[in-house]
Amino acid sequence: MKITTKVKDFDEVMALPRYKRKHPKKVNIFWRTLIRLLTVFGMAGTGFKYEAEGLAQLKKEPCLILMNHSCFLDLQMVYRMLYPKHFCIVCTSDGFIGMGGFMGWLMRTIGCIPTQKFVTDLNLIQDMTYAFKTLKTSVLMYPEASYSFDGTATALPRKMGVLLKKFDVPVIMIESFGAFSRNPLYNELQVRKGVKISAKARCLYTREQIKEMSVKALSDGLDAAFGFDHFRWQEQQGLEINEPFRADGLNRILYKCAACGTEGKMEGRGIHLTCGHCGKKYELTPLGKLNALSGETEFPHIPDWYRWEREQVRREILDGTYRMEADVEIGMMVDFKSIYMVGKGRLTHDLEGFHLTGCDGRLDYHQKPLNSYGLYADYYWYEIADVICIGTNDHLYYCFPKGSDVVAKTRMATEEMYKLYKSRKLPITQPFTLVKT
Repeated sequence: MKITTKVKDFDEVMALPRYKRKHPKKVNIFWRTLIRLLTVFGMAGTGFKYEAEGLAQLKKEPCLILMNHSCFLDLQMVYRMLYPKHFCIVCTSDGFIGMGGFMGWLMRTIGCIPTQKFVTDLNLIQDMTYAFKTLKTSVLMYPEASYSFDGTATALPRKMGVLLKKFDVPVIMIESFGAFSRNPLYNELQVRKGVKISAKARCLYTREQIKEMSVKALSDGLDAAFGFDHFRWQEQQGLEINEPFRADGLNRILYKCAACGTEGKMEGRGIHLTCGHCGKKYELTPLGKLNALSGETEFPHIPDWYRWEREQVRREILDGTYRMEADVEIGMMVDFKSIYMVGKGRLTHDLEGFHLTGCDGRLDYHQKPLNSYGLYADYYWYEIADVICIGTNDHLYYCFPKGSDVVAKTRMATEEMYKLYKSRKLPITQPFTLVKT
């Protein structure tokens, strides 16, 4: 899937009018039926099956539908499972790019509610409340906001328990199985066609439970519901993936050598992961385990390696040595017409947060660590390149780093830095507000 881009001067982009917010729409039976029919083609060959239990609430009243975010088929699965129920869909605002005229109208007609990922968006809460209370329709939301990198859950918003209280609707949980294994994000969009997909839907909270439970208990329950591990699931199912490209791009998440500690020299290609510094080589087995071809296998389980990298990042933050610098190509989003490519720049990330400069000195943007609990980062974003996205509701900056793999580490550093500042394990020496000059 591609996105509309246009080369434009930075000052011209800053002067463009911003898009106007519109209320979400209730989806009529014609569009629901059409989308359901299209999923027959979109999910052909996946062998999709599902289970549903305790969903009587969906027949009675609007619900908040939560789902783990694994691959591009997530939405099609929901339509297969819940049809003919009507629901709106919280989606990333860049999904509307290039959707002017008829296509923009269509996106809204099928219930899409645009929002900026990892940016405080009070309008989203108002839109969801409008859908629940005025339209009397359910809302589908992917609370992780980004696809899983390593097959485990991405950090969830810390205010979800508060939101559940505010919305006062039952919560339905949908968990997919096999979707990540079929099309992991790091694997350069290559589909492993032999992998079957399934899903399970259940009522996570009734309205009565939401009223009775504390905010913390609700949030803890959500964390538990999103406590999946797709690589572990693959091993337990005995699911063998024999594709000759199964390790392609694995260096995107395993960027730091577990043997010598060198960063940016790992290469995932074919069925092997190799360190270009020390020469250590691993095979990614058909069951999704790593096996060193010589010497010790430090982390047979990929999420364990990823967690080790996270621990290393956390230590760098605590001892003050963490810093990321990269030359980037810069795209901007200010409306739904295009991603405007405004030129080259430099992105840094350290204990002061993000600092983006570029466009011949006209762009100078700072974003502090407590601005967001997570980071919108993606691999091969809309078939352009790996991306790190920062910004505000008015201006989003899509930074495409050149050179080594920095996306996974930067996302982990953003998450860990937020937690450390929030818990006061790092001292806050100045107000953490957005500064843009």
